[in-house]
This record gives sequence, C-alpha cells and structure tokens, in this order.
Amino acid sequence: MELTIENMTCGGCARSVTKAIQSVDPNAVITIDLSARTVKVETAATPSALTKGLEDAGYPATMNPAEALS
Repeated sequence: MELTIENMTCGGCARSVTKAIQSVDPNAVITIDLSARTVKVETAATPSALTKGLEDAGYPATMNPAEALS
C-alpha cells in the first residue's frame, strides 16, 4: 500500500515514520520517498492499523487514491 504523509519533511521524520510502522508490523517492508512524502509498505497489517500507528506518532497519513480503490 502507498501512503502520503504531508508532514514527513526530513530524515528524522522518515526514521520516526519507519519506527511507527514497525511498531504495528515489525516485518513490514518500507520504502520511503521523502521528496514525494510517500511511503510504500508491504505488510500484513490493515491500512487502518497503520494509519492509526502513524497518527499516534504524530504523522497523519492518507492512502494513495489508487490504493484505496484496490
């Protein structure tokens, strides 16, 4: 799934986002595009669990519209 995280602006943010995702699914495969402020995640966790974990960490995320339709 692909998520957009508007307030992910630096390497520190990217590390925090990675930790937040791994707190939900330690086995998640995470690819961050800092310039686009997107995160691609291969995970067994539900989208709602991931977005809740990110929101709790201070990084509200929205699903990529194409991902939300699949």
